[in-house]
This record gives sequence, structure tokens and C-alpha cells, in this order.
Amino acid sequence: MLRTGEQYLASIRDGRVIYIGDERVEDATEHPAFRDIARTYAELYDLKAAPENRDLLSYEEDGERYSMYYLRPRSKEDLERRTRAHTFINRWSYGLLGRSPDAVAGNLTGITMKPEILDEDGGHRENLLAIYEHLRRDDIFSTYAIVPPQGARNPEFYESRGLDVPALRVTDKTEHGVVLNGMKMLATGAAIANEVTIGNILPIAPDRLAESITCVIPFNLPGLTLWSRPPMADKATSRFDAPITTRFDEGDCMVVFNDVEVPWKKVIVHDNPALSRNIFIQTPSHVMSNHQCCVRFREKLRFVVGIASLITKATGAHEIPAVRETLARLAAMEAGFAAMIDAQIHAYHEIEHGYVLFNRRYMYAAIHWAMENHSQILDIVRELMGGGMFQFPASISVVRDPELRKLFETYWTTSEGGAVERMKLFKLAWDLIGSEHASRASSYEKFFVGPAFSVRNYNFINAPWDELEGIAQDLMASYDVPEEYLTT
Repeated sequence: MLRTGEQYLASIRDGRVIYIGDERVEDATEHPAFRDIARTYAELYDLKAAPENRDLLSYEEDGERYSMYYLRPRSKEDLERRTRAHTFINRWSYGLLGRSPDAVAGNLTGITMKPEILDEDGGHRENLLAIYEHLRRDDIFSTYAIVPPQGARNPEFYESRGLDVPALRVTDKTEHGVVLNGMKMLATGAAIANEVTIGNILPIAPDRLAESITCVIPFNLPGLTLWSRPPMADKATSRFDAPITTRFDEGDCMVVFNDVEVPWKKVIVHDNPALSRNIFIQTPSHVMSNHQCCVRFREKLRFVVGIASLITKATGAHEIPAVRETLARLAAMEAGFAAMIDAQIHAYHEIEHGYVLFNRRYMYAAIHWAMENHSQILDIVRELMGGGMFQFPASISVVRDPELRKLFETYWTTSEGGAVERMKLFKLAWDLIGSEHASRASSYEKFFVGPAFSVRNYNFINAPWDELEGIAQDLMASYDVPEEYLTT
């Protein structure tokens, strides 16, 4: 079933507990911190359900229709269908939504493509498959929280003082389920998503059995609370002054558990630390979800390069040779990254059970490229802007006053454009590269897959070292020490 925007909004009015400081949010769809992003996603649900987008954004299986991001690919064409859906969603959102519904869907869909990984102790294959059917049948918007809090990295500190370790763990088991205490980070979009995957993308020690819990749960379980970072959308004066912040601030929350009972049917892994991570890494899960991240970044990069060009036209610098060279460099980076995504499809893998998968190595290379270059690209745009942003009034509210508006239009209009249109462009560019939201987005691009060493490690372990070393070894095998050097 494909939900409408109204059905989506109704689904997140479920009694979940959200705190902004000590303020309790009663309804995320009406609170100024979250209502605009909730409406952004409602618009996406309506687009997805529209007849003209039906074949692009959904697929049919056994007489039922599901969102395309739940499709398990069995051919190159299926991979292309998934990518086209990701492209539509992220082009519509300018690559600015890190947790759109198509992001985390790839995680769980990917695990179901190799369900036998859950046949070892602590795994629950049937629960996984039932959860997947629920997610796609009910068109669920899921996010994840799969990293322990920073304080949990030194459990000995807490244990030596008789304190509870903040890492999420099972503290009791009942006939109905497991009881959880502790917290997980960082659930982007939790205030306006339907459910959350709780798990472990980073390795945990073999003796930390209680922390190896993996489950998929709604946000309204008794004892579960969401602790939001400072929201940004509610501080914006208007969409004109903060066009990105007002529409695309997803929010990030710590997920805190205080004696939360999770039903057994929602548990995928428990009491198996290695398995709790391997379900992501040793199945198509991590590749499926991060291919979507590559597509998202490509669309964001297209957006950034377009703004860079418009900025140079607004400042009259577009035809300066050095500026054209800079724009050419950005265009080459955008084209090169797009090619890295096409390569993931072209060089796809055939895997178990008749499924196919995006090229794992090329995907990790693209993720690493994005992590390494995002800040540099924004710095280039910042240089192209110069001090232009700071030459505009604090707010577009100046146009409400007839006298101020007359002065504004007189002195801020240039041969390159009118005052209002120039301010509109510079406000948009600043919200992309210099605002509080931009700062949060820069950190997100660096760390959403994990710390830099983790991303590089994915590239290390997936490189064909024997093949690469063999190139040099083959050449060395073609010659030896000259015989005359050996007969003296």
C-alpha cells in the first residue's frame, strides 16, 4: 500500500515522547521545530502515490504495490530502477535529506537478500522477514540508530565506579521480549519517522553480549524517549531568509531507553556481538543503503555546482578566466562523481539466491570521495561568494516598509540583477554553506558512514590486493639478474 501525505502525517501522531531541552513536544507535525520537515515528507508521499510517478517510484509483486526502495534486485534493470527512484527523490530534495525514506529501507532490504546469516545462535530470520513485509506493506518510513554514545567507548570507567554503562543493552528477558536500558545515537529524522532500526554498525567486544541487540521498533514504546539536538527551523524568520533550514532540517535525536520492553517479534539479533554487525557488512545491506547515499550526494553536488555558477553571474565574475577555470574544475568533479555511480551499476555483482548488487568497491570509493571533498567544494563556493552575503540586509522584511524597499531596490540592484532576486540567491547560497544548518550538514557528510578511518578501512578490505600486486609481480617475473652478473 502506498500512503498519501495525510496518512503519513497521521502515522507520526502516535504519542511518542520528544524532548527539546526540558520542553516536551506533544505533536511533531504541529511543533515549529518539526512541522515543516514533516510537511516536506508528506509532499514526498503524495508525489510517490501520484499516478504519473507510479511506475518510477513503486513496483508490483504478487499483485501488491510497494515503494521501489524495497525492491530486491535480480537484474541490472532492477538496479537501474532503484537508482532512478533514488534519483527522483533526491533531485526533488536537492540531495539535502540524509534520511529520506529510501535511505534506511536499503539496509533492511539488503539483509533479507541473505537471510541465512541469521541462522546462527542469536539470529532471528523469521522475525527479519516479517519485519520487512510489514515495512513495505505499510509503506513505513524508517530511520536508524546504530552507533553507541561516545561515553560507552570506555565501559571500565563506569563499571569501576558502580555506574551503568550508557551503551544500550539488554537488562532483562521476559516471555514477551527483552528489556532495554541505555541509549543509541544518532537517529536522524526520528521526530518524524515511523520506526527505528537499533543495531551496531561498529564492532563490539565479544564479551559485551547484552549490547548486541538489534531490533526494529516504533517510537511510542513505553519508556522510550527522543532527546533532540537544538532545532533550527523554528529560529528561521522566513523561507526566503532560510530556504534550506525551513524545509530540510531533519532533526537528530539520541534515543534513550528506560526499561523499554521490546517484543520478541521485533528482535533480529541478541547475544551475538559479531552477528549484530555482520548482518550489515556481510550482506548486501551496507552497499544497498550507501548506494542511495551516493545518489543523494550526486544530486547535492549538482545543486552546489549550479549555485556556484549563478553566484559568479550575480557578481559579474562569470567570464573572468580564473573564475571559469574554477567552475570547470567543479563541473569536472560533478561529472566524475556521477560516473562513479554509473560504474556501480555497470560493474554489478551477481550474488546469492539469484540477486544482484551494486559494485561494492566502487560504492565505497565514491563514499570516500564525497567524505574527502565535500568541505573543499563548499569552500570553493564560499570563495566565489566573497563577502557578498554580508552586504545584504538582515532580513527580507525590509520590503514591508515602502521607504526601505525603495532604498533597497535603488542601491542593491546591479546590472546583473534586481535587489530582491540577488538577495534571494545569496540567502540560498549562505544557507547551503554558512548557516547553522550548513555546519550540521558538513559534519553529517563527514561522519554519517562512520569515522574517516572506518570509511578508509572499507576501501582497504574490498581492494583486490592480490590482483593489484600481481601486476608488478608479473612484470618482475619477466626478467632476472643478468647471467654475466652471476658468472663472475
